[in-house]
Amino acid sequence: MTTSTPEGDPPALLDRLTVLGPFFALNTHDPHTPARPPWRALSDLIDDPGLLRARVGDARDHLAAASGRPRRTVELRVAASVVHLGISARLISPALAVAALADLTPPFALASLRWQNVLGGAFPMSIPHQQLQPSPDNRPAHDQWPAMLIDGPIRQLVQATSALSVSPRILWGNVASAASGAASVLASAGPDVAQRSRGLAALLTSHPSLRGAGHGEPGMATFRRQTCCLIYRIAGTSRHTSLCGDCVLRNRVEGPTPTPE
Repeated sequence: MTTSTPEGDPPALLDRLTVLGPFFALNTHDPHTPARPPWRALSDLIDDPGLLRARVGDARDHLAAASGRPRRTVELRVAASVVHLGISARLISPALAVAALADLTPPFALASLRWQNVLGGAFPMSIPHQQLQPSPDNRPAHDQWPAMLIDGPIRQLVQATSALSVSPRILWGNVASAASGAASVLASAGPDVAQRSRGLAALLTSHPSLRGAGHGEPGMATFRRQTCCLIYRIAGTSRHTSLCGDCVLRNRVEGPTPTPE
């Protein structure tokens, strides 16, 4: 008979992810069973540019309604950046949590993940069930983990979203912000998890593609990204309250607004 620690047991691990919040929660599925609606492969966002553009369009409508603006006044790149930040956080948050809680590093390949295309917070996401079982494939060398995530699904999303008039610098800033935000939430799981998650987030943000995207320790209140996600551009006159906690503009709101490119 084999035994496992609570963190390594899939049901217990899934419960811990759920407690952390919707950006961490995962469903699991049998990869040999075709996805049935409303589930679909997350890789569809890359393989079908129209799907990503449609999601950005829906987000643009939502942002316009929420801010009381005509749709035409919400720039496409603002909606695209917001969508990209949400998807990045949806990928990085559970990946970081699984690594910090169970010492597993599932590949999170877009083709293996399934999602439901719903707006309003974190969308439901599912991972093949065997990827949460300890195996050599789920425990690569420690220094390989950032490259697996950044050079895989994260880079694919950056490339796809940059086609919607968003600067790659802003998109990589979104990635750094998502990593820091996930580490910050994971700190609630206890001191040991907090230390480990911050270390893992630091590994991610030290990847060559993310160097210069932020400064300060990821997961701490002092972390600042070096670009802006652009959400302030639909905030009207209430610019300060519209800035994210790690925004590069936060310490400059009293002076001229810099170009966040």
